[in-house]
Amino acid sequence: MTWTAPKIERTTRIGDLVTVPERQMLEGWLNWHRETLLAKCAGLEPVQLARTTVEPSNLTLLGLVRHMAEVERSWFRRRFAGEDIGNVFTDPGDGDEGIAGVDEVYAERDFERFRAEVTSCGAAAAGHDLDETFRSARGAAVSLRWLYVQLIQEYARHNGHADFLRERTDGRTGD
Repeated sequence: MTWTAPKIERTTRIGDLVTVPERQMLEGWLNWHRETLLAKCAGLEPVQLARTTVEPSNLTLLGLVRHMAEVERSWFRRRFAGEDIGNVFTDPGDGDEGIAGVDEVYAERDFERFRAEVTSCGAAAAGHDLDETFRSARGAAVSLRWLYVQLIQEYARHNGHADFLRERTDGRTGD
């Protein structure tokens, strides 16, 4: 039996985030966007996930999942938590930032790595105040609050890409 990207059972509903405290709202929106990206992939086989469908772009759904695992690690673990760790995808042929070098044979592995990275990033931020600051790659002092907003906007941007990729793959639309 061929592996397919699993169906996503949403744990976050936007309507539940309207009046919650700030931290819960930021984490909720970030989780909603993470789940949205995975929902765009749900039910697709590896060959579909790795296919470019919006030429001339080389973006793929699998590439976006891989890219966001790298983005999460870079911001939460390397920059915020100060962990001295490499990239998520460092195997030969894994490509740059997870987007290039996508190989359908690694789709299940790549989804597992994404989920593991999300869990690790949540642990890296847990218990820290939103006003806690750290240095960006450019040396600017930024807060954990800013980091959450940065990741929310990064997912929102790429979820727009995922909308087009999924629609061109099998016609499915919606979140």
